[in-house]
Amino acid sequence: MIEKRIIERIEYCLKNYKKISFLVGAGISAESGIPTFRGKDGYWSSGSKNYKAQEIGTKKIFNVASHEVLKFYLYRKSITEFAKPNQSHFMLKEIESLLNDNFALISQNVDSLHKKAGNSDDRTYLIHGDHDFMRCGDECSSELYPFPNGIKLKERQKDQLTETEIELLKCHKCKEDLRPHVLWFDEYYNEKFFKKNSVLRISKETGLLFIIGTSGETTLPQVIAKNVLAKSGMVVEINIADSYFSELLKDKKNGIIIRSESSPFLTELKKEIEKQVVTLYNKS
Repeated sequence: MIEKRIIERIEYCLKNYKKISFLVGAGISAESGIPTFRGKDGYWSSGSKNYKAQEIGTKKIFNVASHEVLKFYLYRKSITEFAKPNQSHFMLKEIESLLNDNFALISQNVDSLHKKAGNSDDRTYLIHGDHDFMRCGDECSSELYPFPNGIKLKERQKDQLTETEIELLKCHKCKEDLRPHVLWFDEYYNEKFFKKNSVLRISKETGLLFIIGTSGETTLPQVIAKNVLAKSGMVVEINIADSYFSELLKDKKNGIIIRSESSPFLTELKKEIEKQVVTLYNKS
């Protein structure tokens, strides 16, 4: 059952044209078999050296060992490419269909599963990028290139790059190596690639924010939650473990912490929002 305070806040948002927003992280894709960067599968071996994802997924390493970073990226891409959306993704799609412009999805995931589930581009903000695109590693332009055809992904493991793949992974303009269109660990959020200003604006228009499956270790999600609270909005964390947001919300009047996996919660939430939308429609 959805807590009464949340139900009342949904009704308030619908009547007052406040956004009901969702800030989601890697936990929402766990049922689809996608490991997190910070988990035990986030390591990468090269020769005798083991890298943490936080080390290999950086511009610093790309600048000196671009092919090693691209091998790591292609391995990650091989996992996300064949993954399928789970119940949580489909519930977010159905919730968007109910709320329309009252809905915003702010996702830290680069796995394309929101797209596969049917969430709209207009209301989905991918603040860590998108595995379906690449761009020039030398930043000769800000153009995004679709992921190139002709690269082996199925059962890729830790394969070496072939000569053909090396050629496909070159910028169309300057012939430098392409890089994945993702936010690396030593980079900063911006509007051009990661919609920083857009999501900060949305946070100030949000009356109810659901934070799902994220540890909250990056700055922009933290600021989003604080902005919602500062504007007297309600923030609800759904997670199976403590996070940055648990500490932020524990003493807040408008903060709620729910220890649950995402799918059962979103399924119940979708039913409640549907009831509220039908009731509001019948009254109008």
